[in-house]
Order: sequence, then structure tokens, then C-alpha cells
Amino acid sequence: MSQNHHYDAVVLGGGTAGELVATGLARAGRDVALVENRLVGGESRYFACVPSKSLLLSARRGETWEMAVARRDALTGHRADERIVARMAEEGVTVLRGRGQVTGPGRIEVDDAEHGFDDLVLCTGSEPVIPPVDGLADVPLWTSDGALSVPDLPRRLVVLGGGPVGCELAQVYAAFGSQVAVVEASGRLLTAEAPFAGEVLADALRRMGVDLRLGVDLSHVERKESGLRLWLSDGGTLDADRILVAAGRRPRVEGLGLETLGVATSPGHGVPVDETCRVPSSSGDVWAAGDVTGVARTAHAARYQARLVLANLLGEHRAADYRAIPRVVYTTPTVYSVGISPKQAEELGIDLLTAGYDLAATVRAAVEADERGRVELYADRSRGLLIGAAAAGLYAEEWMSEIALAIRAETPLSVLTDVVHAFPTYGESVEVPLRELAGRL
Repeated sequence: MSQNHHYDAVVLGGGTAGELVATGLARAGRDVALVENRLVGGESRYFACVPSKSLLLSARRGETWEMAVARRDALTGHRADERIVARMAEEGVTVLRGRGQVTGPGRIEVDDAEHGFDDLVLCTGSEPVIPPVDGLADVPLWTSDGALSVPDLPRRLVVLGGGPVGCELAQVYAAFGSQVAVVEASGRLLTAEAPFAGEVLADALRRMGVDLRLGVDLSHVERKESGLRLWLSDGGTLDADRILVAAGRRPRVEGLGLETLGVATSPGHGVPVDETCRVPSSSGDVWAAGDVTGVARTAHAARYQARLVLANLLGEHRAADYRAIPRVVYTTPTVYSVGISPKQAEELGIDLLTAGYDLAATVRAAVEADERGRVELYADRSRGLLIGAAAAGLYAEEWMSEIALAIRAETPLSVLTDVVHAFPTYGESVEVPLRELAGRL
């Protein structure tokens, strides 16, 4: 084994966060290596955010499946990373292709070569969780990676999981003609968010012909001559040609050699980080950003953590503030949440005030000929501040950004109620609940 080079920093994982950290350090004059075993650019670019949003847009436009797949693959660069690697090399980043394993403080092995480093940044992302269901491992399975990269359009598709990924992909395949069923063990979709959001989305999916099996588990799966037979916990059955597992993801922490740095990890959990995204370790020079932390579960949250790591590595002191990171499901209608949800408020013992407004009452809804949706705003009674919000409606990811800013900046309600919105927009829908909250407080 040869000692190839000593770097100022090694970034382990070349996804959204890793690419940003490595490029930023190189621009600042640091000698940095990025280690990636798969595609540089990460899940978001090739197998998640970009392809799924492309397919959802194609579905809204009424394109054919063939056109949608062609557009999706063009946007993802046909899942080839040569251009990104070349651009990073121009920035001064050394890309090391292979599996990286830490062998001790300041040392990392990439395939058969060992390298040295001063700082290590963990950006290894996450991987899908496959439920331990009898027979599931013996039948054709998709995770989001497969569903967003192959050209297949199954005649019958069963989606396991009613979270953001499951809902988006259920809508995609239903829109293009698949018979889709969603199996979700809890009684509703999007269980982490306000109940109305899941209800609005469930109604939209049902109108597209999606069979929602809520409150039941998958018991076992078996092959039949005509495809797959799924047996549910309530005694019901579903027939399918393909199963899409969207039952959550877990941080990639195993097999990285982190124990040699005194980093505590456990299966299914992210690496612990402090408010600066530093990882407690015996060496003290370990950082993490993105899904691997278990905190940042979206591409935009990963970018936020990456910027924190970069700033701290370059001598600034920046601490994370996660109070206003949006959570978005890009279905039609969109589901947008930010800040504290009613469920979280209950768990934290926060005295929550809620005020809502139906989008059907806006002129914009009449103009769009689409009255679906609602917005709810949540205030902390004791502090008199807005701390959370949720919306389900067309383009909610655009017109709810002001609420994210208001939560992050702790803008007084007296200021928010004085904001004038353009007419006719969905943004007007926040005015009534804001005035209601201000009056009650």
C-alpha cells in the first residue's frame, strides 16, 4: 500500500454537500480531495430531486411517457458525472474514485492507496430502508433510485410508504397510466405534517385513481404467474408487476472506519454533530453535512449544513439554526411545511395557536379554476411569534417563502399583518390567519 498524498481536507462523499464543501475549500486555496464510490453530484442530481421534479412537470404538461423519460434523462446528464468531475478539477479539487475508509486519525484508505488529511468532512448521504417483510427480498423491487432512472412504466405498481417520496412517485406513475396503490401503515399520508396536508394530497391522489391503503401493513409477498401478490395485515390483497419501496432512508455510517476516530455511531442513526456541524471525536477534526447527520434530510438542508462547515473550516464561527428549513412535497397540489408542526408542538409542550384559511376563498383560486388547498399558521402563545406553517395548494413552494423568512427572522406579527400582497395571488391567503393570530395574541 502506498502513501499518495497529504491533504488539508478530505471530503468523504461527493453528493450535494460534499461537492459544495470541496469546491469551496479549493477556491479558498486549500488542498482538498473528494472521495466518491458512485457518481459525483449525488442522489439529488441523478436519482432524487432533479428527475422526480422533471417527471412531475412532464405529467402536469400532459407529455407522453417517452418524452418525459427523455427530458428526465437529459436533465440528469444521462447519469454520467464526467462534466462535474472535470469542473471540480478545474476548481482545484482532486477527485478520488473508490471506497473510502478511515484507518486512523489523519489517515484514509481509498481502495489500495492511503492518504493523509488534516480535516475530514463526512458527506456520505443516506440509503433506502427495505422493510423486513416475508418474501419482499425475492421479488422485483424498486427504490427511488430505480424508479427515477429506468424507462419502465409498470402496468401495476404498489408503493410502500406514504411519505414525500412515496406520494410524489405515486402521482408520477398514476399520471402516466400505471395502476397505483399506496400502502401506508399509519392512518394518513405525510404523518409528520399537519393532518390537513395529508388529507388534501390523499384526495388529489384518489381523484387520479390511486388506491390508498392506509392504516395497514404489508404482511408478505409471493410470486404468481400473473405477477406479484401482496398480502396486507387487514386480510386484503394487492396485485402488482413492480413494488416501489419508499419506507424511509437511513444515514450511511457503516463501514467508514469512524470508530478509529472515536466517533460514536449506531445503525439507522446519523453521526452526531454540534451547532457548527463538528462531529465529536477523539481527533477533533471531523465535520459532517447532509443526510449522514440525520438532521438534514433534503438537498437544501444539506447545502445549508455544507455552507456552515465551509465557513467554520475557513475560520468563521457559524452556528446552525434549523427553525425555518422548508419541507416540500412537489405534488400537484404542492405540500409545503416550515418550522414547528402541530405534532412537534405537542411533543415539545408548546402552547400553539392555529389559524387557517381555505385557498378556495382567494380570487386566484377562481382564476386558476382550482380551489384545492389550505394554509395554516402556527404561533407560540407564550412568545407571541410565528413558529410554524403548512400549506397545500398550487405553487405553495413559491408563495410560502415569506413565511419561512418571518419564522427565521422572528418578525413581529404587527409587521407581518402590514405586508401588502399583489392581487390576485395565493400569497393573499396568509393575510387573514396572520390578522387572526395577531388579534388573539
